[in-house]
Amino acid sequence: MKDNIGFIGLGLLGVPVASNLLQAGYVLTVYNRTPEKAEPLVAQGALQAVRPADTVTTGGIVVTLVWDDEALEAVVKSKDFLERLGIGGIHVSMSTVSPDTGRKLADLHARHGSVYVEAPIFGRPEAAAARQLWIPIAGPAEAKERVRPILEAMGAKGIFDFGEEAGSAVIIKLLGNFLIVSAARSMEEALGMAVRSGVDPTAAVNMLTSTLFTAPIYQSYGKMIAEKSVSVSESKIPQKDVGLFLSAAQSVQFPAPLASLLLDMLENGDQSRA
Repeated sequence: MKDNIGFIGLGLLGVPVASNLLQAGYVLTVYNRTPEKAEPLVAQGALQAVRPADTVTTGGIVVTLVWDDEALEAVVKSKDFLERLGIGGIHVSMSTVSPDTGRKLADLHARHGSVYVEAPIFGRPEAAAARQLWIPIAGPAEAKERVRPILEAMGAKGIFDFGEEAGSAVIIKLLGNFLIVSAARSMEEALGMAVRSGVDPTAAVNMLTSTLFTAPIYQSYGKMIAEKSVSVSESKIPQKDVGLFLSAAQSVQFPAPLASLLLDMLENGDQSRA
């Protein structure tokens, strides 16, 4: 008998992840601030809630995949959410937020008898649909064991345990996103120079990512940048996530000059893109 799962946040990533759960046989009750975004999931059999607390069952599991710290805190502090989750309930936060917010919400859950587990996602929507997600996880051991099969059903190809302390898994997520944005922005600049010099950017990517830079991130983003199907500078996500990385570094008094430069470029734009 599979758990009934609450799922909050049906953006570009939330929909395919939730769809995977439905396909795996879980019963979902879903909520999104824009109700229309739930329609594809309702068509697959999900129940639709009118407020966050209505996705929650006492002692059950609720998943959130929302935009930022403010949105996550608004869900957790919404009327009846923590009260309904109750003793033994688990909140799996898959959002990219600050470590401080993770620690604060973990303490808040503990005061209500429930458990907060961090499980942010590495992977674009197409990776979710293909079940090729990578997920760092942090939280109490028993809760992590309980949610592991759910994460696997969501499309996790790999789950990496970073202990019990809240904030640990989102730090990994921020590290990874900083490196992804840095690599993608470097490729935009490199391929922009290739185009300006009369060199085929696709040929450049094919050569470089089959020899010197064989990591999946260079291969996938390099292809998309060469084909102009994605741009780091035109999305709000890199700016948000690099800002979180820089704030986290500053909170532990660690100098991050590359992150500062990258954030400035993302915030103010520049003329070196292909």
